[in-house]
Amino acid sequence: MKNRSNAAGMPDIASQPHTQLVGALDWVGMNEIEIPIRLAVEGDDREIQCPGRVSAFVNLDRPEVRGIHMSRLYLHLDRALAEHRLTPMALHHLLGDFLASHEDLSTRAMVRIDFEYPVRRPALSSDNSGWRVYPFSIIASLEGRQLDMEVAFQVTYSSTCPCSAALARQLIQQQFERDFSAGETVDRDAVLAWLGTEQGIMATPHSQRSSADVRVRMAPDFEAFPFIDLIDTIEDALKTPVQTAVKREDEQEFARLNGRNLMFCEDAGRRVQRALNDHPRIADFWARCRHFESLHPHNAVAIVTKGVEDGYKPIDGHPDGWH
Repeated sequence: MKNRSNAAGMPDIASQPHTQLVGALDWVGMNEIEIPIRLAVEGDDREIQCPGRVSAFVNLDRPEVRGIHMSRLYLHLDRALAEHRLTPMALHHLLGDFLASHEDLSTRAMVRIDFEYPVRRPALSSDNSGWRVYPFSIIASLEGRQLDMEVAFQVTYSSTCPCSAALARQLIQQQFERDFSAGETVDRDAVLAWLGTEQGIMATPHSQRSSADVRVRMAPDFEAFPFIDLIDTIEDALKTPVQTAVKREDEQEFARLNGRNLMFCEDAGRRVQRALNDHPRIADFWARCRHFESLHPHNAVAIVTKGVEDGYKPIDGHPDGWH
């Protein structure tokens, strides 16, 4: 049996004035809270549950007060995420509860929820499919009646270097000149057979796994988080998302897509920028394309924004959701 002692008789140091060290605090709360998240499956009424990590904060306006009521934040969070799916409206109510429970201390509230969204993806050519999980973060803040909402996510793709491709083609041309003498009649079947040998492709361009880290500010009055739509927007723009189940025909199609979509990080950044600029539900964005070079020990990076007045200002102060 639990010890139901009288809590009113217990000392509460946090509520006592702190005269020696005073000052208002921008944010106070907790991070890395482990809690399950309920997510709607887009396009039907099903629901999935996945593990999440949550940060919950309020500001501390009164400089003489030593601390906030962290247990209240946790209990509101636990109840809200247990009873409701993760929606903009649910987060609005949650932040309102944070402030109501700290009405004498705080004027602003913020929550950040990190999780991985699972999606089953079809193979490129075969009839197979497999699971991908995409890192997502939902960041929301409330001050007065002003609600701000951001969605951060990550898409992994392949990038093949255009410069390396051009250099590889040149080497193949030079090898062709060595293997087929100038002025002689070239037999079509002999060339076709040569192209299928290691000599015929004696150089290959370098390519690498790459990452698009995206943070978007949603337009007002949206009712549900468009997880799959956001993923598809980036993958459709880049054309070379990484794959799950792969047979030989899928790998060949993946090679074809890489060959038709040669990309510097600058090209990838502009593709992402164009796709997000054209998205009707996105008010602002910050995106970073990183190519984890196979040629170098460092990465090639391009960063783009929508370019609205004053630039992109992330709610939690960090445009990069993955440090």
